[in-house]
Amino acid sequence: MTATIAVPSRFNGPLEFGNGGYSAGLLAAHLQGHAAEVSLRSPVPLDQPLEVVAAEGEPLRAMNGETLVAEARALPGLELEVPAPVGLEQARRAAENYRAPEDGVFSQCFVCGRAREDCFEVFAGRVEDRELVATPWTPPEWTAGAGGAVRPEFVWATLDCPTYFAAHLEGELTMSMLVRQRTELLGPVMAGAEHVVVAWPIEADGRKRLAASAVLSPSGETLAIAEVLLVEARSGR
Repeated sequence: MTATIAVPSRFNGPLEFGNGGYSAGLLAAHLQGHAAEVSLRSPVPLDQPLEVVAAEGEPLRAMNGETLVAEARALPGLELEVPAPVGLEQARRAAENYRAPEDGVFSQCFVCGRAREDCFEVFAGRVEDRELVATPWTPPEWTAGAGGAVRPEFVWATLDCPTYFAAHLEGELTMSMLVRQRTELLGPVMAGAEHVVVAWPIEADGRKRLAASAVLSPSGETLAIAEVLLVEARSGR
């Protein structure tokens, strides 16, 4: 199989690179099934065609010339225990606790950037008296594919950003980057409908932080889940 993917500049995460979840979702779309694991091996360039390389018995790879950008493999599913649902009113109140700064590396992220007027406004803040963050999310109509369901890469992107804030429920917001995302799509996320996105911490080990997230329907049904591994940048970088 020979194919290419490219992350348009409008779908950035950091100022100069592709949103990690969106980039992972683009590559995962070339696999069969509803669950996949994508590992990012280097920053994803914007507006740059990446060759999708498949070899029998090997992970699917996205290459920028000789540089390995990402690897992907199909999964049978994810074993995640999703916390009790958060209602829309709770999620709206939680979003008022969103801790992201208004400037900095991620301030223009198309999913969660405070300084960007056309972002998804996935502003995940801590839910009162619970160990998780939440936010409402109404996917724009232009994110829809066939039948009005949001295209998978946008669901992957929306599952990515809140895990950072779940992994940093308290204390300093350290510079951390997504290095691996496992996602399972369980049902259609419909554009134009208000959903709830939740995320919760799993564990921390040195510079590594593991967190999970879910997109919930207005009635509390789990439509998509993800497990995200973040790695904190080394001090001095």
